[in-house]
Amino acid sequence: MPEILTLEQRKTRFAEAFDKCKHRIVICAGTGCMAGGSMKIYHRFREVLKSRGLSVTVALEKEQAEYTLTESGCQGFCQQGPLVTIKPEGIIYTKVSPDDVEEIVEKTILGGEYVERLLYKLPENGQPVAKVENIPFYKLQNRLMLGLCGNIDAHDIDEYIYHGGYFQARRAAMEMTDKEICDEITASGLKGRGGGGFPTGLKWELTRRNESDQKYVICNGDEGDPGAFMDRCVIEGNPHAVIEGMIIAALAVNATYGYIYVRMEYPLAVKRLKEAIKQARDAGILGDNIFGSGKRFDIEIKEGAGAFVCGEETALIASIEGKRGMPTLKPPFPAEKGLFGKPTVINNVETLATVPIVLRMGTTEYAKLGTENAKGTKTFALTGHVANTGLIEVPFGTTLRQIISDVGGGVIDDNGNLVGIDFKAVQIGGPSGGCLTKEHLDMPLDYDNLKSVGAMVGSGGLVVMNQNTCMVQIARFFMQFTQNESCGKCVVCREGTRQMLALLDDIIEGRATMETLELLEELANMVKIGSLCGLGKTAPNPVLSTMKYFRDEYLAHVVDKRCPTGNCEALASYKIIPEKCKGCSVCSKKCPVGAISGELKNPFVIDGEKCIKCGACIASCKFGAIVKG
Repeated sequence: MPEILTLEQRKTRFAEAFDKCKHRIVICAGTGCMAGGSMKIYHRFREVLKSRGLSVTVALEKEQAEYTLTESGCQGFCQQGPLVTIKPEGIIYTKVSPDDVEEIVEKTILGGEYVERLLYKLPENGQPVAKVENIPFYKLQNRLMLGLCGNIDAHDIDEYIYHGGYFQARRAAMEMTDKEICDEITASGLKGRGGGGFPTGLKWELTRRNESDQKYVICNGDEGDPGAFMDRCVIEGNPHAVIEGMIIAALAVNATYGYIYVRMEYPLAVKRLKEAIKQARDAGILGDNIFGSGKRFDIEIKEGAGAFVCGEETALIASIEGKRGMPTLKPPFPAEKGLFGKPTVINNVETLATVPIVLRMGTTEYAKLGTENAKGTKTFALTGHVANTGLIEVPFGTTLRQIISDVGGGVIDDNGNLVGIDFKAVQIGGPSGGCLTKEHLDMPLDYDNLKSVGAMVGSGGLVVMNQNTCMVQIARFFMQFTQNESCGKCVVCREGTRQMLALLDDIIEGRATMETLELLEELANMVKIGSLCGLGKTAPNPVLSTMKYFRDEYLAHVVDKRCPTGNCEALASYKIIPEKCKGCSVCSKKCPVGAISGELKNPFVIDGEKCIKCGACIASCKFGAIVKG
């Protein structure tokens, strides 16, 4: 059996190879950039560097070379991918293709110059920015947990150790008692990042107190919210942080076995987790004698089939046990009777990856971040009508305005153009969350503030919407999702969400009356109160929040039979703007039902009774004279 190196020896070995490296080329190899062809860029760099007679290696090979190629996880700036970062200079190139590699090597790697056309351009003035730290998207974040995610080699345990990885797990195993670990996490104020915001230290303490011959730790990586990709990116970019967090949790509650539950739609995350677990076992970090402490802890990966309800902890437990993923009544809670009837701690990916950081910083320093009731930072998947979509991390207490305008670069129109203040709403927390409006732009984001306005942090999805978004359609989108994903165990959720979806269809398709709105609101509150699990109880949130903040839009659909944004086809009306119409008659010739009439060289008109709202007239008009409203 080969000798097991200490953490210090591994750190030194990596540092020696790293110090001899002139340039490090970091290619983003998260799922988003890989879909954009980043691995072709990676292989092209190897070809070009070798063709120049330069010594090049990857960190995994443990060879000493002047140039190192690194596959990182998600670097966060997804809108600008594929991304390539040149170190130690910190130059970042955006929207790179394999055809750009030779120029990067010649000008930057060998010549010390910038390839200006690949630099990020500030949207307000087109000024190129070369350094990562000067790009507003990064500059305004606090990437505490994501700091290593897009910078280190996702395949290399030694680089994680080089940056302080596994030292806190070893300290917990060798120097701390189970109660001391729980107390330190409790003192930090760390709360669960998966949605509910339950105090992590308290959850661990409750599990620790329950005596049992076997206990378990589960990492919940079943990230099913539309528009959410935080957990996936953390696993892909820094899987060892998740493993270290699980080890610390296990030591806190005296568990000896753990499961990472990841949905099978995340093949890259699963692949990198398997690789990281093997590396940790080989290093003596997982197994029968972790860090030589005599304590045992090992981890197994469980791939879920993609059911949204399996994000709920009791349904997740049932799935691991080989049963159908359906929630059960609580109590008993998993801390008392969880996996296989044994005390179990369940935390999500982000929570566990944050635990080593808390111990490394110390509870006092960590608790300085965030707000009084929400400590630390939170990752968000920023998507929708915003200039800079991607994975971000900001302290609790940051406002929506700061996230959307400063980090996100502002709201864009449907064609991707910046439109200034054309913000309408943001859906936070996915299907379990709610909509926030302009009046909430300066509200500090934390658990309590969001709860007070009918929303929640959730796992961290942030979908930004501009003024062209129909809020009734947004409510319907999330309701259709939750209705499809309902496990069907309780009638209130199974049938309630189905009926809510049918009522929303009536509104969108012009069949609704005022009684429809009253019934929808009443039914939403019944589902919220009567559903068995947390997912069912929060399913009506998008409907209730949009009805609260955009009631005029609902009334326009019901009373006026009109969609203010023109997105609901059944309620759309087409009209010709006389000032723009040239009287060319093209639209009337394209109309399949003869709904357009007029005289040549004079404005034409549309007969609303005959119009079937096919849109052929808009497509044929070269002068933009026909609008839908």
